[in-house]
Amino acid sequence: MPRDSLQILLLEDEPTLAQITAFRLELLGYEVEIHGSAQEALDALADHLPDVIILDLALSGSEGIELLNKLSNDERLGAVPVLVFSTSADLDDVQRAYAAGADEFLVTPYDPLNLERKVEKLLEKAGA
Repeated sequence: MPRDSLQILLLEDEPTLAQITAFRLELLGYEVEIHGSAQEALDALADHLPDVIILDLALSGSEGIELLNKLSNDERLGAVPVLVFSTSADLDDVQRAYAAGADEFLVTPYDPLNLERKVEKLLEKAGA
């Protein structure tokens, strides 16, 4: 069970998926901050760094992949592990996400246990 202080920034513009994901993670003891746009997330990241970022790859067209590139190329933000959500399991999309800086990839809709395992793996890798 995670410590209460572990924070996850969830960047998802689909309200239902955002709420379901946040609810699941909060049940596990994480603090979840939801944002619906890349700019909202960047503003929040300027103030504090979460332990994990969950990012929808399809966020407003190409906004998700562009943000992923920004995060991985920023010295401060690049240290935060990123789990990417995508509705596509296409190998090109998966490779593009990893090439842009994703640490984990999860196809939506997802099995809640897979979400839990991937978040825990990222936290262990980051030493949180």
